[in-house]
Amino acid sequence: MKSRAYLFYTLLSCFILLFSACQENRKLPVYGQREAITVKNPDGSTSIDTLYQSIPAFRFLNQDSVYIDNATFKDKIYIADFFFTSCSGICPVMHRNMKDIYEKYKDNPKVMFLSHTIDFKYDKPNVLKRYAKKLGVNTSKWQFAYGEKEPVYQLAKDYLVAVFEDSKEKENYVHEGYLILVDQQKHIRGAYDGTNPDQVAQLLKDLPVLLAEDNK
Repeated sequence: MKSRAYLFYTLLSCFILLFSACQENRKLPVYGQREAITVKNPDGSTSIDTLYQSIPAFRFLNQDSVYIDNATFKDKIYIADFFFTSCSGICPVMHRNMKDIYEKYKDNPKVMFLSHTIDFKYDKPNVLKRYAKKLGVNTSKWQFAYGEKEPVYQLAKDYLVAVFEDSKEKENYVHEGYLILVDQQKHIRGAYDGTNPDQVAQLLKDLPVLLAEDNK
């Protein structure tokens, strides 16, 4: 009996160690288009590398009527989404869940949050400011961005999020409720339904994995 118990606990310990090692070495996928490119090595030889889709340059006004751009998120991991302040559907749930993540990481200097409004007619910076205050966000760690229709809607495509204006809809706008995880190189590393508790929980599991990857 003792030998069997010893064998059991030995195998269990090995499994735990193996599982921990796999978790430590886990790497998140990169989403979006990619292409093979030829790069020149320091020794003069060439090799094939992969060029991944990244978030392009942008420039919008934030809730404080200050311009923000890619440099605002330089060397940061951030979570982005698309919403509008008068939304009574998925947006309140999305931002309650995003607020929970914000509270967990508000003291981590490497993590930021970015919410793009798709209501270019109403959601001016002063409206975003009131919205942020109501949500309980009063720091620059979570940016709420306003821009004209064309650049915002094009940027949503780059984030792989569907948004569009539809006069047939009650609130005139339709959008997907994804929370998009973006790494320091502006690559998309995850997309999570912000209204689904299981997917939000997965985002909370993936975020430290990405932080560990970017620390290497």
